Amino acid sequence: MTTQTHRIATRDQWLAARVDLLKAEKDLTRQGDEVARRRQDLPWVRIDKPYRFETDKGDASLVDLFGGRSQLIVYHFMFGPDYKAGCPSCSSVADGFNGIFVHLQHHDVAFWAVSRAPLAKLQAYERRMGWTFPWATSRDSDFNFDFSVSFTEEQQRAGAIEYNYARAGHAMDEQQVPAAVARFAESCGTDAATYARDRPGISTFVLEGGVVYHAYSSYARGVDSLWGMYPWLDRAPRGRNETGPWSRRHDEYGKD
Repeated sequence: MTTQTHRIATRDQWLAARVDLLKAEKDLTRQGDEVARRRQDLPWVRIDKPYRFETDKGDASLVDLFGGRSQLIVYHFMFGPDYKAGCPSCSSVADGFNGIFVHLQHHDVAFWAVSRAPLAKLQAYERRMGWTFPWATSRDSDFNFDFSVSFTEEQQRAGAIEYNYARAGHAMDEQQVPAAVARFAESCGTDAATYARDRPGISTFVLEGGVVYHAYSSYARGVDSLWGMYPWLDRAPRGRNETGPWSRRHDEYGKD
């Protein structure tokens, strides 16, 4: 006999509950619109540091990444210099980039993923994953450090990492390494401490009058909405249904 795990209703009862939920969904949509407006209302910070990047087409400045557009979105992809593969979580986020970056480019928004790993590592991993979106390395500049997604061993040892606008507020900062962090580190071919010195995030910039300004940055669960599978799971009957980390690189499913 099958055990019933969820309440059952008539169609009319379901419709009444659905209409009630619709009110909450509309409130959430309006709240999201207001949060987006407040993001756009943030003041801008002028950037004068001459950041340099290495791309498939050679050396580039931050201005070059705009590619003639007035806006730039950077996804800070966790792929440290000592990793052997990109972070599996960032990889599942990045699986959605191929389809969106061309649309952004035709709406005055340049898009780049940026990591600290050498370009050759990024290119090899990109081929493995079948990605075509623009990806640059910032390994020879302070870019990742200045935008709070990479940290030094000294900061780590001193407990001085400030990520997501808080000090030592993330699971990767815990003294007892969480099992998920250890697993992800192993999958990247490195140890947990090295893995945790690079973090995910998103930063946006605007180019106006020949000057680049920093407009916005978000980290940790602040990039949840960019994770393509989660909006779908949030609408599935059992939601995210997570008891721990479960996603893998797309070419690793079914291997064990």
